[in-house]
Amino acid sequence: MLTSLHIKNFKAWRDTGKIRLAPLTVIFGANSAGKSSLGHLLLALKQTAMSTDRKRALHLGDTSTLIDLGTFADCLHGHDLTKSLEFEMGWALPKAMEVRDPLKLSQRYLGDSLNLAVTVAAGKLGQPEVSALRYDLSNADGVVLDVDLTRGDNRKFLLDSKRYQFKMADGRKWPLEEPEKFYRVSDVSMARFKNAGFLSDFALATESMLGSIGYLGPLRNHPQRTYQWSGDTPEGVGQMGEYTIAAILAAQNEGRTLNRGPKRSKHAFAEFVATWLKDLGVIHSFTVRPVAEGRKEYEVLVKAHAKAPEVKITDVGFGVSQVLPVLVQAFYCPPNSTVWMEQPEIHLHPQVQAELADVFISAIRAREDGKERNVQLIVESHSEHFLNRLQRRVAEGEITPDDVAIYFCKRVGSATELEPLRLNLYGDIENWPENFFGDEMADLTARTVAAMSRQQGQST
Repeated sequence: MLTSLHIKNFKAWRDTGKIRLAPLTVIFGANSAGKSSLGHLLLALKQTAMSTDRKRALHLGDTSTLIDLGTFADCLHGHDLTKSLEFEMGWALPKAMEVRDPLKLSQRYLGDSLNLAVTVAAGKLGQPEVSALRYDLSNADGVVLDVDLTRGDNRKFLLDSKRYQFKMADGRKWPLEEPEKFYRVSDVSMARFKNAGFLSDFALATESMLGSIGYLGPLRNHPQRTYQWSGDTPEGVGQMGEYTIAAILAAQNEGRTLNRGPKRSKHAFAEFVATWLKDLGVIHSFTVRPVAEGRKEYEVLVKAHAKAPEVKITDVGFGVSQVLPVLVQAFYCPPNSTVWMEQPEIHLHPQVQAELADVFISAIRAREDGKERNVQLIVESHSEHFLNRLQRRVAEGEITPDDVAIYFCKRVGSATELEPLRLNLYGDIENWPENFFGDEMADLTARTVAAMSRQQGQST
């Protein structure tokens, strides 16, 4: 689970400041304020980790990748290639990591969180190359182990640490290689030392964290009369929800069962999703079944209310097909996942938008096989109704302010600023931004003045 993020010189962001990421993080802001670009960087980092090209510091994308960010200049704030892109992210490890120095076996470093800070600058041809990367392994007492790989003025790299003594291997002191991608000290560079093998564990932990990031965009596929599934297990529902039905069928095939929290009843996956759809008030029942025995084609059948006939999902309101990928992704993703969602409330009635807050609270608390799933949701939203319900649940003690982080994006000149909103135990936002959801007071005042003017005109 990501715990922090800090970005400099990326698109609209000159400097985000350190962003605290809670199990449920919600980002509000005007259109084109830069909200989405925060997630875009994470997707670029993920596709870099997935790439087979180890020499490319950042895979900015093409038509076949998760996202296409264009050139490195396109990514930099102000398109200024003299600036460096800097990003830092911290995350909690699913399992504590132990590092031992093979040259000093009594020396032990134990941490349960990792932090990676990277500086990427433009090379001679304008392509991104790593200037520096730093890892910090921490526990409750603070940083226990640090590693710095930095490029000097002579363009040669130096590996150093304040808490660990790297010992060069015997023989000629060959220079260190360029790091692989943006986070990995190469095997050849590690071989230059007698005790640097643990650095591969840091790289693997980074790959695992990035691999656990899922994404659901604001534009989702239209419902279909039939869906095909040949037994595959998709990673998620897809950026447009295109694998939603396949994910449901895969989860059912694996016999997955979930509950909404401790001491709550378990349900098979499809039933679990159907129960949420009913609780949201979207439909009464929901079924996925093959069109005929032995066929790979499936149909989604729903009932709008208890006495309504069962019809295909294409024959009911559009909102059902739009909220279904949201529900499935929130509960289908593997434990310890981070899911970034853009406008999950789109095409939904205000009441259902409010109920989504309860869905997400349940998602971060859900259990599977008797264990907490530890799923993190980062949500971009424009919904006042969603926020109101979230504030209510905090006031009721259903969720604590520590479990929630709320931010407001605003444009200041050519840059964007991210303002953290202080949510207290009573569900109140103590620093409510100006024009958070538009200038409501101005509209009310203008409407009153207009009504009075019309009344005066009619009386004369």
